[in-house]
Amino acid sequence: MEETVLHEIEPVWNSESQLLLLGTMPSPASRKAGFFYMHPQNRFWNVLPAVFGEKLAYPNNSPDSESAIRERREFLLRNKIALWDVLSSCSIEGAADSSIKNAEPNDFTEILEKSKIRLVFCTGKTAFNFWNKFCAPRYEEKFGLKCGCLPSTSPANAAWNLEKLIEAYGAVKV
Repeated sequence: MEETVLHEIEPVWNSESQLLLLGTMPSPASRKAGFFYMHPQNRFWNVLPAVFGEKLAYPNNSPDSESAIRERREFLLRNKIALWDVLSSCSIEGAADSSIKNAEPNDFTEILEKSKIRLVFCTGKTAFNFWNKFCAPRYEEKFGLKCGCLPSTSPANAAWNLEKLIEAYGAVKV
């Protein structure tokens, strides 16, 4: 069933952030938890720490908790990673990016003006397409950004196993 969703999860970033990772829109599980990539089968929180030679104390199959969210936020900031989503609102069916309509982009001006970000990666083709449609013309030249596309860590992307995802995400090391 289609619903209109407003993005209510604040971006994770600080003035030392050098890399911006962008999804499309938080899934229902992430919206419920109040943080990014919190569906227990999404591999994002297994892949990204592995790229940086770390392991989280609260893996994806842990219950949602303040401790798990705090650990993820600290991991991102320690590694100079900003995390948010391309869209601020849209109509969507469940977590199906392919169903998105009426998409509206987030405003990245403050993050880009007040950080050291010059590299952007989207975590899937849909996010990348929306970035190119809405954001690239506005931000890339002005801020000297380059944007790349990484494979989705969603369980729906079964063609990519954990090992292949970790290898692909190695591109984010700044």
